[in-house]
Amino acid sequence: MAQWTSAVGAAQLARLLNSQQERPAGPGTRRPPAYRALADGVRLLVLEGRVPVAARLPAERELALSLSVSRTTVAAAYEALRAEGFLESRRGAGSWTAVPAGNPLPARGLEPLPPEALGSMIDLGCAALPAPEPWLTRAVQGALEELPPYAHTHGDYPAGLPALREMLAERYTARGIPTMPEQIMVTTGAMGAIDAICHLFAGRGERIAVESPSYANILQLMREAGARLVPVAMAEGLAGWDMDRWRQVLRDAAPRLAYVVADFHNPTGALADEDQRRRLVDAARSAGTVLIVDETMSELHLDEDVEMPRPVCGFDPAGSTVITVGSASKAFWAGMRIGWVRAAPDVIRSLVAARAYADLGTPVLEQLAVNWLLSAGGWEQAVDIRRTQARENRDALVTALRRELPGWEYDVPRGGLTLWVRTGGLSGSRLAEVGERVGVRVPSGPRFGVDGAFEGYVRLPFTVGGAVADEAATRLAAAARLVESGANGGTESPRTFVA
Repeated sequence: MAQWTSAVGAAQLARLLNSQQERPAGPGTRRPPAYRALADGVRLLVLEGRVPVAARLPAERELALSLSVSRTTVAAAYEALRAEGFLESRRGAGSWTAVPAGNPLPARGLEPLPPEALGSMIDLGCAALPAPEPWLTRAVQGALEELPPYAHTHGDYPAGLPALREMLAERYTARGIPTMPEQIMVTTGAMGAIDAICHLFAGRGERIAVESPSYANILQLMREAGARLVPVAMAEGLAGWDMDRWRQVLRDAAPRLAYVVADFHNPTGALADEDQRRRLVDAARSAGTVLIVDETMSELHLDEDVEMPRPVCGFDPAGSTVITVGSASKAFWAGMRIGWVRAAPDVIRSLVAARAYADLGTPVLEQLAVNWLLSAGGWEQAVDIRRTQARENRDALVTALRRELPGWEYDVPRGGLTLWVRTGGLSGSRLAEVGERVGVRVPSGPRFGVDGAFEGYVRLPFTVGGAVADEAATRLAAAARLVESGANGGTESPRTFVA
């Protein structure tokens, strides 16, 4: 049985290889043989996530024709990649990309730093900001005032409080997506929502298509549920979604589910336009794939002139393809663990029924607090505070990075909470390791990929500003110098990746 889950055509691979910027050789430096340059190019594409792990590569003859090189050159490059662990082959099944044993793998999600460690460490691990006061306090006070009638009940509301379901439905309707309360289920955060959806639709061993890169905690949740992740590479920079690639993967791999963050994608910050949304829904519908759309970042547009496209579910009027997930955690506060699902009524009924064997329901007091915010008008004012915080932090971080690390590459997103940074050829895993020793915690790129991709990246959230952002960039620059110099504290030398 073949071990590949997607395929890369010869013309597509040739375009990706030709897009790589070759670094100028220093004085007296000899150019590598053609096969070595080709092997290094493919290896870098895998490590950056532009070619997914477990992607079938074209046959030697096809790639040779597309690159205008000899078949011997391609054969030698493939053999070098096999020897290094970046390619596996089987007679009759072809060759597919891999990551060598011992390479850093995204084995965990992102855990918040314990509060007692914040004094000595700048935490750039989690994209979460402090609560926007005074609105948290007011919301809790309002919830307490509304609590007495609910205290006389059993307190179990598997679908969520009726008042909050109605309020969320009204908000979707106001966005141009007619919605009934029967299409809403309140969950314990977005993670709880996606966990419930995965258990309902995708049993162990089922394929789930995911963006590459994607949100680390969701990838880990799906791994632990036993899913087989099928990565779909994002386009360069903020261009976002390659619809031809998505259509091909959905057609060839036939995943049961697909997971996307179309609004200020985590980690790249890309915003899908209406054409991309329409084509993605059409491709999912044609393939029989259920599309999970994560809208947790949708209200975090940081620049005033950003025009938000229609929600993805707006391109699925029948409601048979798209399941939308929202949350108060990013737009308001991570400590407010209230999420929700919008889907067809029959899907909601199935999710609610399955909840009897999971968490039974979401805490009533927190639901009342979110409902108070949405109904009393405090939500919009609180989100405005959040946008201002994130925008100021983003601008401070970018300014500090340009000063301290001018060789690092990134596109500044116009919304969301994260900056996806290419680290000038340095190992993101080594930067994360050394960074903790110099007092800055940063997640490496492989956490956001499937099977070790994105080694040359780190994700930086908009959680610190002012002097703290300056100090964070200074510490990152110190970590980069240590990695470049090979100062590893007695461990193996750092790994750099160049085309």
